This record gives sequence, C-alpha cells and structure tokens, in this order.
Amino acid sequence: MAGQLDGRRIIVTGGAQGIGAAVVAGYVAEGARVAALDRQFGTAGTTPDNIVRRHCDVADRAGVTTVFDEVVGLLGGLDVLVNVAGVERGGPSDDIPDADWDAVFDVNAKGTRNTNAAAFTHLKANGGAIINFGSRSGIVGVPQQAAYSASKAAVHVWTRAVAQEWAPYNITVNAVAPAMWTGMYDDYRGRLNAEELAQHDAMMSAQIPIGGKLGEPTRDLVPLLVFLAGDGAHFISGQSFPVDGGWLHMR
Repeated sequence: MAGQLDGRRIIVTGGAQGIGAAVVAGYVAEGARVAALDRQFGTAGTTPDNIVRRHCDVADRAGVTTVFDEVVGLLGGLDVLVNVAGVERGGPSDDIPDADWDAVFDVNAKGTRNTNAAAFTHLKANGGAIINFGSRSGIVGVPQQAAYSASKAAVHVWTRAVAQEWAPYNITVNAVAPAMWTGMYDDYRGRLNAEELAQHDAMMSAQIPIGGKLGEPTRDLVPLLVFLAGDGAHFISGQSFPVDGGWLHMR
C-alpha cells in the first residue's frame, strides 16, 4: 500500500532521539526518504532502512550548509525540512548565565535560521515545505524559562516572516508548538523538588483538557507532521499549530 509521503525527500534535524526520532520513523513508515541529522550521530553515519544519518550541529552555519548539500545529494533532492533540534535551560530570570542564554539562542533561534536558509537554497527551484519547532513557551512565556521562551518566540516570528518572503517560491513555512513528554521534559521535572513536582502535575491535570498531561509524540504529534509534509497542506503557511491537548488556544 502506498504511503502518504511516497517519494518525499525529507531532512529532520534533532533526529537521534525523542520527538525527532519519532518523526523520522513516522516519515519512513509513510514512504519518505529521510536524512536524520543530530549532534549525537557519528561524523560518517550510515544509511539503513531508507534513512541517511549524519552528524550536524545546527548552530554551526557553515557545517549546516555542508551537511545539507551532502544529504540532499544522497536523497536526490529536497522536498521538506523539519527542524526539531532544540535545547532548554531553566532557572531564575534575573540571573541567567550568559552560557545558558547563548546555548538556547544558538540552537533554537540561530539553528532555525541556519537550517531554514540552507533548505531554501535547495527548495527555491521547485518549492516545498519547512516545518519549524516552536513552543507554547514562545507564545505565552513560562516562568523560570525566560531564555527558552524568548528563543522560541523568535522561532514563531521568523516562521511568519519567511513564510511571506518565500511564498513566491512555492515554499510553505509553518511551526508547531508541541506539548510532548520527552527527555527534555524529564530534565525539567528533575529540577523540581517534591512539592514543586506535585504542584506542577496538579496544574497540568487541571489545564490540559485532553488527558491532563503531555502527549506521546508518535501518537499525538507525528500525524500532523505527516500532513504538513504532504500535498494536503500546500495552501497553509505562516501558521503555528499547538499540539497540546487543548492547553493553548491560538487567536
């Protein structure tokens, strides 16, 4: 049976674990050829099961360009970029270390620029889709996560800006704001003491209408990403899509 993305050539950053790995698997299952990029992969990489794996630091602009050129050649072209790669740092907003501020902006904001620009080079002749990863934090702001919130706000505004700029090239640019249970979320929970964790879980239960907790990437997020990478989303651009059980209401 044909998949929804048969023949699509897709790059997924942050593809080694968590949401990124789920997206890679979901795309391959729908018939796409996928290049999974991540800092965790070895420099050489392998190509099993229709997946090209390569080392890539999205904060390194020259490195991104080099890797994109290589994997686009291996895929035989490019139709879709999904930029999942991201990092999170938390703590009191009045004392954010420069290293933490720089880390989240280098990967989340600069990495979005680097990967999107590299993809544009390969998409502008025939069109395609770019899907960025924003966050609820970048829309409403979250206490103790000011640097992360600011970096993800940059992702959402960048997405809206380049969606307009690149529309004449038949390139759609959208963002998702997922509320998924990942290793990054486990790290956040690990910084909370027992009382804070209990309060956090009670808050999540009260505020997320569907299920009262974060979603599962393969079940709850991948189906939207498959749609946004396919033909059915050709007239949708410049949007931010919350995938969070009804937690955030966009206006």
